[in-house]
Amino acid sequence: MLDGPDHLCAAGVIMTNEQPLSPEILLPRLGDILIEKGLISQVDLDRALTHQNALRNSAIQAPLLGQLLVELKLIDRDTLETVITEQILQLKNALVEANQQLEQRVAERTDELQKAMEKLAELNTLKANFIANISHELRTPLTHIKGYLDILVNGDLGQLTQEQLTAVSVMQRSSDRLEKLIEDLINFSMTERGQVYLNRQPGSLSILTGTVIKSMHSQASKAGIHLTVDIQDNLPLVEMDSEKILWVLQQLIENAIKFSEIGTFVQLKLEEEAKEISVSVIDNGIGIPEDKLMEIFEPFHQLDGSSTRRYGGTGLGLALANKIIEAHGSSISVTSSPGQGSRFKFSLPKTLLPY
Repeated sequence: MLDGPDHLCAAGVIMTNEQPLSPEILLPRLGDILIEKGLISQVDLDRALTHQNALRNSAIQAPLLGQLLVELKLIDRDTLETVITEQILQLKNALVEANQQLEQRVAERTDELQKAMEKLAELNTLKANFIANISHELRTPLTHIKGYLDILVNGDLGQLTQEQLTAVSVMQRSSDRLEKLIEDLINFSMTERGQVYLNRQPGSLSILTGTVIKSMHSQASKAGIHLTVDIQDNLPLVEMDSEKILWVLQQLIENAIKFSEIGTFVQLKLEEEAKEISVSVIDNGIGIPEDKLMEIFEPFHQLDGSSTRRYGGTGLGLALANKIIEAHGSSISVTSSPGQGSRFKFSLPKTLLPY
């Protein structure tokens, strides 16, 4: 416990800030050690400590306990130094042994962690392979189903009544949705194995935007959502895989439509920046809590059970979209607020070609 410039060690060793350096400083239990070895008695130790306190109270710098024991002729200096040396060597050996044990434990834990990571990677590979195999197996019978539905609609097997045509139309929409889910699963399994192949070429995001708006217009209208665009004039070309970026834009817009209320808007916005073109999909839908923003990019993830039941989906769309954008050297950022809407944004580099 501190008391002015001096303090008392565990065995009664009083040291001051001006105390000269000595190996004895490394041994806070020197008095106990000397008693255990039978070199001094408890009476000797008490006598030395009493004398040390007396010196301290008289404002005289008190020597270390070992030095005081020598001065009182309770132990000779050679014996004291031998004991101190032995104890320091023991401390050194204990420290070396402790370090070796620590290194061994660290090596063992590192090895366990490495094996766990390898096992996890193996399980991820098995999962991706399983999904890919199942998806391909599902694709074949689905192709037959879609083919025969088309035959029925075309009347090749006889004319259908209006009620039958309505039923077949429902089956066609369901088979189209099932086909999309299967394609998502196949694409996911490929990205999990690092198989994101890009066919990068200079392309126009302005033209691609027109294609996206045209393809998503019907879905937006049925949902009662106003789909708008905001594009700067004379935007330069960008380096991209047009087919995959088209899919990403469709996914982002579809996601915005799904989580927006009737009468609200979804906007696709293109802006030229220093070396890139930024692409934003903006809505004023239900929004996302700040602490949940990164979770939306996790595969098979929905923010909660009620969202899953109300809005549906596998939770793969945003995960796949982000994988594709990452393969382009960018990433999808999100700004959102519950009840205020969301903005999904990514950027693509300009091509070196002229406009």
